[in-house]
Amino acid sequence: MKQHSTNYTNTFIEVAEDCPVSHAQVPPDKKEKTLANLQYEKISKHPYQYSSDDIIFDGYAFKNDISENEKQKVREQFFSKGQACLRSSPLAKRYGFGFHHNKEGKVAIFPVESKEYQKFLTDPDIAKTKAMRSKRK
Repeated sequence: MKQHSTNYTNTFIEVAEDCPVSHAQVPPDKKEKTLANLQYEKISKHPYQYSSDDIIFDGYAFKNDISENEKQKVREQFFSKGQACLRSSPLAKRYGFGFHHNKEGKVAIFPVESKEYQKFLTDPDIAKTKAMRSKRK
């Protein structure tokens, strides 16, 4: 079974062109944890520890209440089809965070107003791509 991946290496995902904020915002807490909350917590508490695939699948597993002992099998099925990558994350589309994927494919987030964010934008050795827009042009 062919496995697809959402992982990038040595790449910076910029906030979407139509991101509504100029300063990053932590996703607000709601009764039910949102995908944005889950992704923010995992990446902000553990920078460069997880790959994009880990983050995307963990959100799916949480939302679908998948047990620990089912995770490996379900993960293989999940990635047998292409999945949306972090370019579609609400953190980059709505909340003003960019994602840096290091050479090992591990992810960290950076607020749009931070010096680090600006440094990634100007680094010629890092590939850049924008998060997906929320609205069509």
